Amino acid sequence: MVKREKLIGKLRRNPNNVRFKDIDKLLLSFGFEKRQRGSHATYVLQGQGRITIPFRMPFILPVYVKEVLKLLDELDIASDE
Repeated sequence: MVKREKLIGKLRRNPNNVRFKDIDKLLLSFGFEKRQRGSHATYVLQGQGRITIPFRMPFILPVYVKEVLKLLDELDIASDE
């Protein structure tokens, strides 16, 4: 639980330097199911939310980090500590 909160805080503070594996780890820890086809990964949470993120090295674009945070806030599953 503490690791998730630290990771969310890191994403909120600096959305420019986020690796794909960090977003992947975060979404999977909240129970999202991952479907990957080619260079895009789609995460689905039992009909409640869906987000598609393209795989990009070394960092994903900040717009996708903000979309993930927005989705987590809308679903009210991310704490803001």
